[in-house]
Amino acid sequence: MEVTAYWSGGYRCRVEVRQFRLLADEPPEVAGGTDTGPTPTELLLASLATCFAMALAHVARKRRVELPDDLAVTAVGHHSGPSFSALRVEVRSSLPDEHLRPLLELAGRVCYVSNTLRNAPEVEYLVVPG
Repeated sequence: MEVTAYWSGGYRCRVEVRQFRLLADEPPEVAGGTDTGPTPTELLLASLATCFAMALAHVARKRRVELPDDLAVTAVGHHSGPSFSALRVEVRSSLPDEHLRPLLELAGRVCYVSNTLRNAPEVEYLVVPG
């Protein structure tokens, strides 16, 4: 799996993922960007929230639990210098707690983004021929 970001000037990047294109940028007040897309850290939180929501849907389906349409997952990040010092995943739903809580632990086990953050992979930076 790979994703490529193409610099478009300033702090703006065009991101290509399979057949999809996303924009990433910074707001003017933070870094002088043009605010044409979410920031990279917002995209990270979006990845965590969407992955966990999909993981909840996966484990609910396997346990034959019907999730209501109001299920919402919010990822909250607390900054500490140039990184997050803490992340929190909040799940809201009209599904009764006794049905939802058991799904949280199971979803945490199959959510790729949660597992990647929890197991901090090695990151390597390379210059490759253009």
